Amino acid sequence: MKKLLYILVSILSFNFSNAQQLEKLIKEGLENNSKIQLFNLKYQVAKEKVNEVSTLPNTQIGVGVFVSEPETRTGAQRFKLSAKQMLPSFGSITARKNYKNAVADAVYVDIAIEKRKLVASISQSYYTLYALKNKQQILSENISLLEKYETILLKYVEVGKASAVNVLRLQMRKNDLTALKKVLQQEFLAEQTLLNKILNRDKNIPISIGVLLMLSESDLINLENLDLHPELLKYDKLYQSIEKSELVNKKEQNPMFGFGLDYIAVSERPNMSFTDNGKDILMPMATISIPLFNKTYKSKTKQNELKQKEIITQKQDKKNRLITLLDKAFKKRKSAIINYNAQVKNLEQATNAETILFKTFETGSVNFNDILEIQELQLKFQINKIEAIKAYYLQTAIINYLTN
Repeated sequence: MKKLLYILVSILSFNFSNAQQLEKLIKEGLENNSKIQLFNLKYQVAKEKVNEVSTLPNTQIGVGVFVSEPETRTGAQRFKLSAKQMLPSFGSITARKNYKNAVADAVYVDIAIEKRKLVASISQSYYTLYALKNKQQILSENISLLEKYETILLKYVEVGKASAVNVLRLQMRKNDLTALKKVLQQEFLAEQTLLNKILNRDKNIPISIGVLLMLSESDLINLENLDLHPELLKYDKLYQSIEKSELVNKKEQNPMFGFGLDYIAVSERPNMSFTDNGKDILMPMATISIPLFNKTYKSKTKQNELKQKEIITQKQDKKNRLITLLDKAFKKRKSAIINYNAQVKNLEQATNAETILFKTFETGSVNFNDILEIQELQLKFQINKIEAIKAYYLQTAIINYLTN
């Protein structure tokens, strides 16, 4: 598990605070997630089935009582005891064990798949919380700025340099931002509940979010790792299990041998004296079971061949879909970088424009509505910037799921 954590977390290119917090959440999730625990139990059941097929067929024991005791030369037969044990053909048990081990290996790959999905889910939920938290922070800053404007504007109204309508418009703007902040707070709590439940813990446990995430324009992605993805390896394991199943089928076509023993209790003949009078009968037996009608086995062979072809087709289809998903995630991440850079540039220009407008407003030569419009643009660019960061890391989580 430590190796998995190192591979899936160490490549994330954001600051140490976020990396440390996210790694902690991932570690807790891998240890406590109920779905991972479920797959571990399924794997244990699959491994236990190896023991199930490692035994011989049931020993057959029979008891018979003669209702009408048949008379023989040595006496009347009273009852019969019999025991028989069949032995599978040589190598049958080993073949069945190998088949069950192959099935268990396929289940084990499911655990690896679920762990990757869990890491991606935790990461994406963390990035969503990051965006919601930072949007609230930006709204708080903008509300504080509007309060500062309101104080100045009220003074201008007193001296006749501004209209009361401007104050009302500013207050309505502040009300909207306050309401939006409260909505984001509820969305944050809902997402926090989701992440806490992924971690299999109380929904109200606060989740710490690190500081500003940084973007990297690195294009280094090892596409060869896609061939080693558990979702593709699963098909290899299934293919191998079919091969093992066919070996079992071939072994079951061989004759089965058995041995047994019959014991018949005989009563002494009355008023007679001779050798072996009343001597019990002991009869060893050997049996053979020959599958003369093997249509069933031929059908199983044909089914196994078709299943193997089906698995090969499914694997290719899955690989095509993973390649498409990887390419889409990679391009969306590049788009997020482009959008992020554009928002940074826009925000810088809007900040400069606000500074200029506010200075001229103090001289009474600029309409206050122009400042509000610039402030709205600033907020828009700040929100878009956070959305670009969120989009970048959501796609990074998908890329990590597919290639690491």
